[in-house]
Formats: sequence, C-alpha cells, structure tokens
Amino acid sequence: MPGLDSSRVDFGGLVRYPDDMEECSLRKLLEQTRSGEMDIDDAIDVLRRLPFEDLASARIDTHRALRCGFGEVIFAAGKTPSQVAEIFAKLAEASDNVLATRATCEHAEAVIAAVPAATYDATARAVVLRGEAEGIGHVAVVAAGTSDLPVAAEARITAEVCGARVTTHYDVGVAGLHRLLAEMPALRQAKAVVAVAGMEGALASVVGGLVAVPVIAVPTSVGYGASFGGVSALLTMLNSCASGISVVNIDNGFAGGYNAALINRLTVAAGD
Repeated sequence: MPGLDSSRVDFGGLVRYPDDMEECSLRKLLEQTRSGEMDIDDAIDVLRRLPFEDLASARIDTHRALRCGFGEVIFAAGKTPSQVAEIFAKLAEASDNVLATRATCEHAEAVIAAVPAATYDATARAVVLRGEAEGIGHVAVVAAGTSDLPVAAEARITAEVCGARVTTHYDVGVAGLHRLLAEMPALRQAKAVVAVAGMEGALASVVGGLVAVPVIAVPTSVGYGASFGGVSALLTMLNSCASGISVVNIDNGFAGGYNAALINRLTVAAGD
C-alpha cells in the first residue's frame, strides 16, 4: 500500500513486497534466504504463490509481472462486485498498483470496502490502487471528441498505472484541425501516442503523419448508424496511409494505454 517501505514488509508472518513480484523483488527474496534473514520454509510459501493463486472464482496469475513487467489486470464486466473485490484485494497483497477496468459503481463500492486505498474513476470506469512512484517518460493520449472520453480515460489511467507519465489532449478531432495542430509541440515530445476516435476515425492517420513515434489507434463505437458501432473507424485506422500506426479493438482503451506504456518503458530504458 502507499506509504509502505519499498524494501519489504512483514505480513502475516511472511515477507510481502509492495511492488509486483518482478525480478528485483525475487532477487531480494533469494538474497534474504541466502543470508538467513528468511528461512527456507517461508521462502517456499512465498514462491508457491508465484505461478497462480487459486480462488473460488478465479485463478490469479501472480507470475505475470515477472514475465510481462506488469501484473494481471481485472476485467470487471461480467463479474459480481464480490468477485472483483476478492480478486482486487488478493492482488493488492502483492502490489501497490492494481487496476480493474470496466467497473461499475457497485464494483467500486465493493473493492473500496475491501481495499480502502483504492479509488474509482467514473469516466474511465476503472478502480485503481496506485503506488507513490512518479510516472516516467511521456505517453500522450489524444481524443477526437468529448464523446470519446470514456475510452481515452481508460487508456490514460492504464498507462499511468503501468508507470508512464501521461498528458491528455482532448476534443482535437479533424473537423477542427487547428485544435490538433495547437497540441503538436507537446505531442512531438511523447514517446508514444494513443489516438482515440470514433465517427470516421481519421484522427489516427493525421497524428501518424505528424509525429515520429509509434501511434496506437483506438477506434470507438461513437457515431451514427453507418459507423456500424465503431467498425467504420476501425477500418479507416487499419487502412491508414500513415506509417507507424498500430490498431487495437473497438473501445479498447486498455490495450491502447498498455501498449503505449510498454513502448514508453523500452524507450526510457534505452535512454532515448
């Protein structure tokens, strides 16, 4: 939880690491075992939970942060509030950064009752527990219109929880191109850009032709009948003539933010 010592915490007789069980935490565990600070049985109890932890309603992938750099994210849609709360609380035992997407107010109430430090972002429809570390690098989230904000907010909060510093640039659709052009000095400083748009989805192509970094295009289901629930924007983005654009699923702000955060992390690690 926020405020806990970053090295280790005694929790229920075992050592709990506030950070995800990443390589650095695993090294600490092994070092403490080698030095005799932790006995072998306690170390085995911690390691036993690494591959996954079996709950009544889910099998939590506790090893994901070690493999992928960030822990498992909860997709709340279709789960009951109690199920989301149980999974969230268990993940919070091992990490200061936990995210549940597509969460309702009922999901949020149950989670916050179990983990009081968690907060709810109603626009992003996300419940989040955040550590105190400041974001690194720079991910820019660009949204065409105000109607696209729920998806853009999901991308923003995902990138932030994954460790990125995020700037937002909203209501800059191509129908008023001057609004986007006014944001270009900031966008050109980003390590990755998430472009969120519905209707015809042209925003991603325009951004892709103006920046020298990867653009993750997120089509939204915003639009009138012939937009076919986001299919029109999806096809526009897939057929973009601008280079450097990748496309995720309709309304999938989570994937857009996550991919941008991965690119940002690699770029920062490389010293660019």
